[in-house]
Amino acid sequence: MSWSEKQVYTSKDYWSLPKNRRAELINGKFYDMAPPGRLHQELVAQFTKLIGNYIDSHSGGCKVYPAPFAVNLDADDENWVEPDISVICDPGKLTDRGCSGAPDLIIEILSPSSRKMDYITKNALYADAGVREYWIVDPHKETTLVYRFEEDAAPAIYPFDTGIVFGIFPELDVTVAELLG
Repeated sequence: MSWSEKQVYTSKDYWSLPKNRRAELINGKFYDMAPPGRLHQELVAQFTKLIGNYIDSHSGGCKVYPAPFAVNLDADDENWVEPDISVICDPGKLTDRGCSGAPDLIIEILSPSSRKMDYITKNALYADAGVREYWIVDPHKETTLVYRFEEDAAPAIYPFDTGIVFGIFPELDVTVAELLG
């Protein structure tokens, strides 16, 4: 199945994808998703466990979901993404199909094929949709770029061996290198 550059796709097309086809729908266009590598999946698993354990131990109302998990960012018909990790603190946004609205925190683990998409396209999409915090974890450069959109400040860059405090969970911090230890 190939995508037409001229056609505008909708939620109906997204939910009609074959079961073995992973793609994101951004501004009415489909973008295929490459299978993730081992390091990518290790980071997704470790972040999910860290955040999930924190939420559980603090009786939090938030939920953490690793990909594949469908997020309809602005509850419209043209944007369905699958962030590597989504944290949703408003249970009213959760549906049987995923999340309808902006998650509070999104973490994307870069792959060579997703670099431009995560840094440019999704960054703008997440900011416009109202995501509070967006992390781009780059295993190749061993850095994490953290946007705190609510603060309207420049993003901060953290090397993997430096601790990072979560904006939505000020008592939780992580050193990415230790997740990979």
